[in-house]
Amino acid sequence: MQVITLEAGELPKPEDIARESVSDPVVEASVKEILAAVKEKGDAALLELTEKFDGQKLKTTEVGEMALQAASRQVSRPLQAALQRAGEHIKDFAELQVEHSTWQTRPDGALVATKVSPLESVGIYAPGGKALYPSTVLMCAIPAAVAGVRRIVLCTPPGPKGAPDPSLLYAAQLAGVTEIHSVGGAQAIAAMAYGTDGIAKVDKIVGPGNAYVACAKRLLQGVVGSDMIAGPSEVCILADETAEPSLVAIDLLAQAEHDQNAVCYLVTTDPELADDVQAELAEYLQDSPRAEISKASLDEHGKIFIAPDLYTAIQVSNQIAPEHLEVQMDSPMELLGLIENAGAIFLGGWTPVATGDYLAGPSHTLPTGGSAAYSNPLSVQDFIKKSSVVSYSPAALRADGGAIQTIAEHEGLWAHAKSVKARFELFEDSADEED
Repeated sequence: MQVITLEAGELPKPEDIARESVSDPVVEASVKEILAAVKEKGDAALLELTEKFDGQKLKTTEVGEMALQAASRQVSRPLQAALQRAGEHIKDFAELQVEHSTWQTRPDGALVATKVSPLESVGIYAPGGKALYPSTVLMCAIPAAVAGVRRIVLCTPPGPKGAPDPSLLYAAQLAGVTEIHSVGGAQAIAAMAYGTDGIAKVDKIVGPGNAYVACAKRLLQGVVGSDMIAGPSEVCILADETAEPSLVAIDLLAQAEHDQNAVCYLVTTDPELADDVQAELAEYLQDSPRAEISKASLDEHGKIFIAPDLYTAIQVSNQIAPEHLEVQMDSPMELLGLIENAGAIFLGGWTPVATGDYLAGPSHTLPTGGSAAYSNPLSVQDFIKKSSVVSYSPAALRADGGAIQTIAEHEGLWAHAKSVKARFELFEDSADEED
């Protein structure tokens, strides 16, 4: 990992924390071809692309009842129990996020409100192949179900026998998914966005994926809603002299093993800790089955910032705006108010990122690439829509009508002003006729 020592009052240069662009012209050109094929040929294109990219010749993308029943038998009892426990925590937390319609009635009889409704349909993408994440299915589908979404579609690549991995199918049933399709990549995103005969269009697509999936989501924004354009996984660890070097090292490695493009930052006020962590990383890498990937991540995208004081260290963290932020410092809860930008914050030495990845409850689908400075983790709010409601009484329109007309006339919108005045005239004419 590259070590950068900061002086008093100094913050990292933008290039010191810059992530690589997730946009790749070669990937984008390929994705555009895939999107066009699915839009034109529908299910036929899905089957052709599944055979081309996944080596599976399927008759249909839909996962049938037999495969779902088999999944429960094929998933080990310990994994079933663990997924059930995770599901319970995720549901409990999601229920805390449920929003209800709000109403206000003014003394003049005007009513203003926000009506909250669930989305009708949501598509979830879950990676398959070498990267199998049943936890992602739970983290995405359970908040949608709690929000009240009626149709929850899961798309995930086929396994060696055509059906997705049993752990994904088991998690989907546990989470309330209503429809599962054995299709992956950009073609799955296209199918859910455009709709085909076999996969009806959804309102919104959520869930992580590779560069092709991320590109497809970006290109289809506006055609369909989406949660975020996820980049490589990342972690920032804030640590002082009280931190245990071996725990800091293994937590850095826990992100580095995701992908050679994963980004790892250590921000510390203790130069000795930085040296000790480097030594611990070297030890752990000797035992890691993903050592090659992890080493590439740490060498190419790993940074250690040595800050002159605690305040500067936290400023550096806020500048990074990481997906995951661990605070391995003395009295971490007291520092929470100073932390402004982070997708998820993990306080104290007993809280590795893995707690949030799997079981704590909040979704592990988080903003990456610095977007934690302005966006949010996936939550129940991603699966609802809101409508403003307005109802005026005659008295209320009389009270506000003059101001409405003044603003409308200033903006040159004659009919806006007239729409208010016409009601006054009609009301007065009715009153005259009654007299």
